[in-house]
Amino acid sequence: MADATDLRPDCERCCGLCCVAPAFLVSADFAIKKAEGQPCPNLQPDFRCAIHPRLRVLGFPGCVAYDCFGAGQVTQEVFAGSDWQANPEIASRMFAVFFVVRQLHELLWYLTEALAIPAARPLAARLRAAIAETDDLVRGGAEVLGALDPADHRSRVNELLRQASALARASSRGPSLDKRGADLVGWDLRPIDLRGADLRGALLVGADLRGANLALADLTGTDLRGADLAGADLRNALFLMQSQLESARGNRATTLPATLSRPAHWT
Repeated sequence: MADATDLRPDCERCCGLCCVAPAFLVSADFAIKKAEGQPCPNLQPDFRCAIHPRLRVLGFPGCVAYDCFGAGQVTQEVFAGSDWQANPEIASRMFAVFFVVRQLHELLWYLTEALAIPAARPLAARLRAAIAETDDLVRGGAEVLGALDPADHRSRVNELLRQASALARASSRGPSLDKRGADLVGWDLRPIDLRGADLRGALLVGADLRGANLALADLTGTDLRGADLAGADLRNALFLMQSQLESARGNRATTLPATLSRPAHWT
């Protein structure tokens, strides 16, 4: 079964898949447009990024925030160490497997987080079963993974994760607002009590969350790009990812879960 180290990117064991497989659009996240399957012009022959230390400065904050959840190195294992550059005939299959494994590993990360929530103990057996099932899919091999559509599995896992979230948020002392999928772009959220809020999939791009208490707030898929988290309390936020922090702004007064790190660009 996959452990926490399996779900962390290990670029030394990958072949630059995140720099080739996904498409980029010119935006605040990417300075260039790139087609799916086309290598980024900054990718070097040794699969290293030529501008890695200056990604933010040169207009590529989306690269810094991207998390493959360890899909890159797993894809290398699936293809026995082969890579798309030396073996172009496997490129399309490798990219397809990468996208599928990334989704499955993301689900494994969420499920593992849910299993650690004390209030979700009534769901422990189902969460463990979902982890085992997802892990089995990851180990299905190149042909199975390349043809797999994980949408149905994701839907079932998401329902289980929503139940875990509801159990956790029920113990919150806050009003537990339902803001799932809400468009809160640029909002000043400082006057609002966000403890226990359901912010799954909400758009908080550029939102002002300075000093906010997000205890037991569900941040699954919440878009925090450019959000100001200065002084915010995120220690007990639910399903908060490192990639979300990397896309946001914060400072030394922002408190984080012990499992996450303060981004280098924060003041």
